[in-house]
Amino acid sequence: MLEINHISGGYSSYEVLTDLSFSVKQGEIFGILGPNGSGKTTILKMISGLLRPKHGEILLQNRALQSFAAKELAKKIAVLPQIQSEVFAYTVKETVSLGRYAYQKGLFQTNREEDEQIIEESMKATGVHSFQHKLLHSLSGGERQRVFLAQALTQNPEILLLDEPTNHLDLAFQKELLDQLKNWVQERGLTVISIFHDLNIASLYCDRLLLLDKGKIHALGNVEEVIHKQSIQAVYQTEVEMLAHPTRPKPQTVLLPNDRRIINNAVIDEKCVRLKGTTLSIQSPIPLKVMSSDGGSGWESQFQVTETLNRQDCQYGTYGKLFIVTWTDPASRFYHHIVFVNGVLSDKGYIEAILAISEVETSLLGKMEGKFIIAASQNGQSINPSELRAILSEAIKEQIECIK
Repeated sequence: MLEINHISGGYSSYEVLTDLSFSVKQGEIFGILGPNGSGKTTILKMISGLLRPKHGEILLQNRALQSFAAKELAKKIAVLPQIQSEVFAYTVKETVSLGRYAYQKGLFQTNREEDEQIIEESMKATGVHSFQHKLLHSLSGGERQRVFLAQALTQNPEILLLDEPTNHLDLAFQKELLDQLKNWVQERGLTVISIFHDLNIASLYCDRLLLLDKGKIHALGNVEEVIHKQSIQAVYQTEVEMLAHPTRPKPQTVLLPNDRRIINNAVIDEKCVRLKGTTLSIQSPIPLKVMSSDGGSGWESQFQVTETLNRQDCQYGTYGKLFIVTWTDPASRFYHHIVFVNGVLSDKGYIEAILAISEVETSLLGKMEGKFIIAASQNGQSINPSELRAILSEAIKEQIECIK
């Protein structure tokens, strides 16, 4: 639908973009990523026709972009720019109605019945219909953003260009807007080309991504091909980690603050254990990253055993970088474990720990019946998953034998 062929250019003598080539298909959400100054807004201006490339060409439906007349192009492409602080004294409906300009004819251009219907539909779809008679300058930034989106939609475009569409919107409206865009893409065949600063939003909603770096293409392709640790760190020059989204097969980017490991000498050991009466509790000096046998995960600093315990039903000890608490409840005689790791544990390390516990219990008891928690400080040295598994296998076996 849209082809960008070897375009270069920018403003006056300053060249922002260098030899960019890519295409956008009909009915997809195409995201443009990159740090400030990488050329994101420049490429959007070129696609909209506001800025002509110095070299190369842009084709819309196999036709040169500059061959379209202004009104003709407005029926093909609508633009939602970044919201400016200056606004005219128009009402919401008057502002939205400006999107029908390309379709009006004659000396006295007025809205026809068809225009009015599209204006109403656009205002309802973007949630601005309820305050359509308010003046634009009296609205919040988020409300204005939705008004200008409604204006763009009244153009009934084939391509919608968005420059940071979720700016000024709270979390609920961000999701509502992007879900609606996704629906329009699927139901109407609308094509969306959007600049994003939020990598996680881009990952969740885009079909393909373009990652720019200093006016050149650093990566182009589906989400998994573009948003990965090496590319993001190289382009944005900051340390990140990649996590899996809990319900979607889309990568999520997490920033790592420089102060994340301030407490480097915090250790979980016998001094953290309190056995008062029949209640066992462990208080960690720092939050620990937790994974449990019931599927729970997160960060916790306090651990408490709710079963009624006798001292002989509980065993704990230090094994290198590990501190392990094992107990059995009097009713079922199942064996339960909390494995504290004084170090940085990878996702693979958590899995190796789970496998080690399962294998030991199956070997000694015939099956795995108890519950367990793996809790790592994520401080200090990284723990080798294979070494962890070997140490843990012997330690759990020793703990169970002591209680038996």
